[in-house]
Amino acid sequence: MKKSLLTLLVAAATSLPAFAWPDKPITLIVPFPPGGSTDMIARQLSGKMGEKLGGNATVIVENKAGATGTIGATFVARAPADGHTMLVASLGPFVIAPHLIKVQYDALKDLDPITVVVQAPNVLVVPAASAHKSLADVIAYQKANPGKMTFASSGNGSSDHLTAELFWQQTGTSGVHIPYKGGGPVMSDLLGNQVESSFMNINTALPQIKAGKLRALAITSAKRSPLLPDVPTLEEGGVKDANVQSWQAVAAPKGLPADVKKRVHEAVLASINDPAIKPKLLELGFEIVLNTPEQFAAFQASEFSRWQKLITSRGIKAD
Repeated sequence: MKKSLLTLLVAAATSLPAFAWPDKPITLIVPFPPGGSTDMIARQLSGKMGEKLGGNATVIVENKAGATGTIGATFVARAPADGHTMLVASLGPFVIAPHLIKVQYDALKDLDPITVVVQAPNVLVVPAASAHKSLADVIAYQKANPGKMTFASSGNGSSDHLTAELFWQQTGTSGVHIPYKGGGPVMSDLLGNQVESSFMNINTALPQIKAGKLRALAITSAKRSPLLPDVPTLEEGGVKDANVQSWQAVAAPKGLPADVKKRVHEAVLASINDPAIKPKLLELGFEIVLNTPEQFAAFQASEFSRWQKLITSRGIKAD
């Protein structure tokens, strides 16, 4: 009788999780300043994840900006793998910054992938008064005037900068890269006709395109966007291997317990698919991804290699 009771107690104990999770607030680390796309995604998540996890779960957002997102990524990589610290970041800290600056973490080994939340293409835009009416116009002008047309970006190594470099590489042309510190000054100078073009993220450019202040000439997605159905893809214009997406993802410190990872993944999916959130993201031009941790890991490795090759071949340097 005693032996039977002891066996039942042992079985019950081994079936319990190693710890009750979450037993304190979950912090979503955003490695950029407040107000950008990453911060917006994180705050949408924080508003719903606690509810989806149930109980008394609390989810907060903390901004740890600096060094192109790598300060926040380093903080998460060094945090305990107990499910209470997560990274919400764009592709920069995951697949670009490690090729441009010295970082204090291994992007492929020190973070546990949860999911790519959303992605959004870039749009080649010019001021409404520009003489360039089509992608073909831009390519022809650059071939006739190499190294003259200005392309603004939000900074060296940003998604918009790398898209321009890829564009020049694939078309055998060249332009003048004008790096800014963030997307705000880019938009200001585009609208003021101080720069000639930019590969701007669709959710940033869309309001000005709809207002008739910017002209969209091409989009970097594999197919046309339902938000800009008349704008052709770069590949339609003959630019090969030009599918570029700016994506936002969730990761954790390496070694997250499997049961916690499963619950986090389910909570992120449920939060983003919530009727109060999903339609808003779609209206802004985001495509919902929500892949598995395994799919995210494979995708990250592919993107890591892709951008490493471009950065090396084009001799791209950090600011």
